[in-house]
Amino acid sequence: MRHLYVNGAWVPSSSREAVDVVNPATEEVVDRVPAGSPADVEAAVAAARAAFPSWAALEPAERAEFLGAAAGLLKERAQDIAATIATDMGAPLTLALKVQTLMPAEVLASYADLARRYEFDAGRVGNSLIVREPVGVVGAITPWNYPLHQVVCKVAPALAAGCTVVLKPSEVAPLAAYALAGILHEVGLPPGVFNMVSGHGPVVGEAVAAHPGVDLVSFTGSTRAGRRVAALAAETVKRVALELGGKSANIILPDADLEAAVKNGVAGAYLNSGQTCSALTRMLVHWDQYDDAVRLAVKAAEKYVPGDPFAEGTRLGPLVSAAQRDRVVRYINRGQEEGARLVLGGTDNPMDRGYYVEPAIFAGVSPGMSIEQEEIFGPVLSIIPFASENEAVEIANGTPYGLSGAVWAGTEDKALAVARRLRTGQVAVNGGRFNMMAPFGGYKHSGVGRELGEFGLEEFLEVKAIQL
Repeated sequence: MRHLYVNGAWVPSSSREAVDVVNPATEEVVDRVPAGSPADVEAAVAAARAAFPSWAALEPAERAEFLGAAAGLLKERAQDIAATIATDMGAPLTLALKVQTLMPAEVLASYADLARRYEFDAGRVGNSLIVREPVGVVGAITPWNYPLHQVVCKVAPALAAGCTVVLKPSEVAPLAAYALAGILHEVGLPPGVFNMVSGHGPVVGEAVAAHPGVDLVSFTGSTRAGRRVAALAAETVKRVALELGGKSANIILPDADLEAAVKNGVAGAYLNSGQTCSALTRMLVHWDQYDDAVRLAVKAAEKYVPGDPFAEGTRLGPLVSAAQRDRVVRYINRGQEEGARLVLGGTDNPMDRGYYVEPAIFAGVSPGMSIEQEEIFGPVLSIIPFASENEAVEIANGTPYGLSGAVWAGTEDKALAVARRLRTGQVAVNGGRFNMMAPFGGYKHSGVGRELGEFGLEEFLEVKAIQL
């Protein structure tokens, strides 16, 4: 069994319990990690607090050297780490390499660059000098769907800001976090600056969120769990950053390139087997084009054949666990029970083993249905008709979430006008590409705060006014 990483060393957990790491494509146990305890969190927080003064006192450029070196090693080992993610999380190897590994490496490198050029002394306001300082010890709690990217999105800016970190990675797919911990150790990060305690959320995660020695807790996961983290953090009045669920809408206006918009929308719904918080799970199409859009969506979706993550050409891997597959199947059944029409896919497992589900498309979906309102976190697309632009915006804004979205129109100006009306943290216009330097985060139940770029760095900074 693996160990925890605390105060610059690999150490056994005080708990004798372990968590089996299961390959979702084969249902076989591939590793075991400690099911950490509150005592382990206590030791990790103590190490982080002891390391904080000297780490915060370093020049940002010195901190950047560690981050840059780590980014370099991450890129060198990208193939091996991608294989690890394909094994414990089930992402197809191509996706595991490009999105799950190389993109986090670029994010890590971006924070090395940002640490060097960011103005921590913000200048004068009247007779006051405004400075930005690290918030302190950061508790980072990360999910399984992007098991390296979500870790890097918290750890990299926290370290760049001068904070120290206690990481609790997902116990479902923890192996990429272990690889990153090994890299940070190898580049010589000072003891206590980064610590990692694996284990279950209700034990380790709650101990991190509630600990009085943690100054900020950054959590990515479900909205339900985010509420719990925020409630625990409130007891010690610590800052909270939450990146939570989504039910993002893809609005296709009548003058848009329908075929391109539908094809792109299906890809946005099925990315990572639909296990993406910003997935475009609701496609909104004008009544006049509705039947054509359904036909085009089915045609595009038929190319997403479930398969072995290591097989060449696989575009859809398994869901991460049996529990996740059961959840998705329940939603597919509920959609039919509530009157939506399943035009592709079903609940049968298309493979002999593994936690697979057929990619699904629903037509005849009405606002208010469970599959239209609730986050499913699987390869399920709902296609919803609208009669006017105003109705499309109303439907898009009509869920508790507001994480991402998309608008397609004949001109950029028209799409931009609609994008400005969406109550969501990010909108892609006519297929605009994801920008890792732009802020990422949500409105409403999709969370509090932003990740990536300067906005992500500033989540981990306090602002001080020095009167002169």
